Amino acid sequence: MASFFGVIVSDPWLQSQFTQFELRSLQSNFMSAKRESGRVTVQDLPSVLAKLKALRETLEGEEISEILGESDADTGQEIDFEAFLRAYLTLQNRATVKLGANNHSWEFLKATTTTLLHTISESEKAAYVAHINSYLGEDPFLKEYLPLDPTTNDLFNLAKDGVLLCKLINVAVPGTIDERAINTKKIINPWERNENHSLCLNSAKAIGCTVVNIGTQDLIEGRPHLLLGLISQIIKIQLLADLNLKKTPQLVELVDDGKDVEELMSLSPEKVLLRWMNFHLKKAGYKKPLNNFSSDVKDGEAYAYLLNVLAPEHCSPATLDTKDPSERAKLILEHAERMNCKRYLTPKDIVEGSPNLNLAFVAHIFHHRNGLSVDSKKISFAEMMPDDVLVSREERAFRLWINSLGIATFVNNVFEDVRNGWVLLEVLDKISPGSVNWRHASKPPIKLPFRKVENCNQVVRIGKELKFSLVNVAGHDIMQGNKKLILAYLWQLMRFNILQLLKNLRSHSEGKEVTDADILDWANDRVRRTGRTSRMESFRDRTLSNGLFFLELLSSVEPRVVNWNIVTKGVSEDEKRLNATYIISVARKLGCSIFLLPEDIMEVNQKMILTLTASIMFWSLQQPSEDSEPSAPEEAVPQRVVTPSDGGEDDGSLTDGLSNPNIGDDISSENENPPEEDP
Repeated sequence: MASFFGVIVSDPWLQSQFTQFELRSLQSNFMSAKRESGRVTVQDLPSVLAKLKALRETLEGEEISEILGESDADTGQEIDFEAFLRAYLTLQNRATVKLGANNHSWEFLKATTTTLLHTISESEKAAYVAHINSYLGEDPFLKEYLPLDPTTNDLFNLAKDGVLLCKLINVAVPGTIDERAINTKKIINPWERNENHSLCLNSAKAIGCTVVNIGTQDLIEGRPHLLLGLISQIIKIQLLADLNLKKTPQLVELVDDGKDVEELMSLSPEKVLLRWMNFHLKKAGYKKPLNNFSSDVKDGEAYAYLLNVLAPEHCSPATLDTKDPSERAKLILEHAERMNCKRYLTPKDIVEGSPNLNLAFVAHIFHHRNGLSVDSKKISFAEMMPDDVLVSREERAFRLWINSLGIATFVNNVFEDVRNGWVLLEVLDKISPGSVNWRHASKPPIKLPFRKVENCNQVVRIGKELKFSLVNVAGHDIMQGNKKLILAYLWQLMRFNILQLLKNLRSHSEGKEVTDADILDWANDRVRRTGRTSRMESFRDRTLSNGLFFLELLSSVEPRVVNWNIVTKGVSEDEKRLNATYIISVARKLGCSIFLLPEDIMEVNQKMILTLTASIMFWSLQQPSEDSEPSAPEEAVPQRVVTPSDGGEDDGSLTDGLSNPNIGDDISSENENPPEEDP
């Protein structure tokens, strides 16, 4: 297997100021400028750095020149990559100050993995450590290392081998990772550690985490702010897992009719939790509706009312009578403790309005005592709703894929969120840059229906330009929420993305169009070259249901990745499921970004089978030499050091392929909206 490719600089402090994603992007800009003129000088810096969107949206070109001119350096002096990074940091700090002065700094800091501020919340760290100790304390492998001490760096040190994060993902969404694929040894080599982190990151994306700016090297280094951000997302997914009608049909009590049920289904879990809390607060006589889990709960009054209505037997008049917010927060947590719901929060966290911890606290209360009725009529109404509305495997796969692309809008429900056309335009612009005419697009919120139709018409027009099959499809169909047409369009989007990525590997495709047949032939050829006789006749081939062909394919591109001792014959349904689960984890362990479920392999879902095969092909073709045998990396060197002089190639992970095909010249654009312009 190819060793990890990382960007390393000699100054540890400077290294710590950037994620690997940012280092790769900045190095790409530096090398591009260097190729143009043979070297980069002090005089070149303003023009090179002014091209970066993260800076140019805040600082004018003259400001950049003025700031860099303060150094009094010789303008003809050649600079290296580290000097380039230091210049960028100087401008970044000035941009932060300027944004703060304009009271718009939240826009610059909205990315969860920003490097502008590397502070971490000790309260959050303590809460997450307590969560890990509670849920993983009896894990056969981890119990030797638990409980963790929240006052130390035990959490970050233990996370460096990837096992903890993989186990935590399985706690959040059981069965996501086949634990037989995790490398669990007391001492693991660099290969195995990188495999664990690839498995972790690709599995995190597959449960809905946003990991656009995080790489395996960041996890290997145990960067506290990135690790806490990822752990926070994983725990939040676990705590909010039941906030839907399928898991908790009693939630139907929050709405009055069928139309409201559809609206409830389109809400994010956080919004459902807010609606639940407001539902009880209204019953309790609380007059102010909550809009967030931060400033709206800082005074503690909402908590006092909520707990009093959920557990009146434990209520104390003193909670509302006291005027001191800190004292009230203390009484609230005492009330919660009597309900066995005191977790994640301290009085200080309530008073300071910690959004993550307050959300976790409310979700914990919901799990223990949601206070919803058991009205049989309403519950039966929710239970009778067809499964393809409540949960759709294809909708799930497309939703997770879209969210992995790093577009500005987060999709909670595909069928609802694409109806205004904006999300689809963002995706099209991501996978086919320049295809969208933003002057003719309307940005949400969109009140006028014809503006939504205009967006959707442009979506259909671009689809036809990309040669999608859209016979008798109009923008109005998308705006009306036609599920069949939406899924068909999204499948063609995903397929186009995959085929373009394969085409762009010019050394293998020579720039020619890649077809489904090319992918099929490649897979059969790889397996045949290992001396095996298995063959895939088509992506609908029913013999694929036992999983053996894909295990042979994975073994053909990386012989050491499959443990044949645990592979079953795939005869019974249980054996097929074991193989399918293992296939998905092994592929993610290699670096494939895939969103299918074991059922997709067992039932031979043609679309998902194609994406799985193409993902393995994409990973394989990125390796230095398909035909060469892998050589073991040096134990003392966990990654190849990439310097500006060697071109700074990226790692071979499909995490940066399907999810992030175009880094471009902008390290902040992953979370930026396209320009909003009047139609």
